[in-house]
Amino acid sequence: MSSISEEVKAFILEQFLPGEDPAALTEQTPLVATGILDSIATLQLSTFLEERFDIQMQPHELDEEHIGTLQRIEMLVRSKT
Repeated sequence: MSSISEEVKAFILEQFLPGEDPAALTEQTPLVATGILDSIATLQLSTFLEERFDIQMQPHELDEEHIGTLQRIEMLVRSKT
């Protein structure tokens, strides 16, 4: 797992899955489909990504295609840096 994925994973575990087993959240775990990311969590994640990685998120990027898994989030961040 890359440092981007690891940082995003740590944020998700801390903010949305406190007490969960970190091993259960993999790069392929569906974040939107499983309800880990709801609309409020998506906005919080967007703010985190913008501040931590100095990127600008667009509204159309806050969907399952772009932030559906840790792997997709990493690809999105990499494409913007």
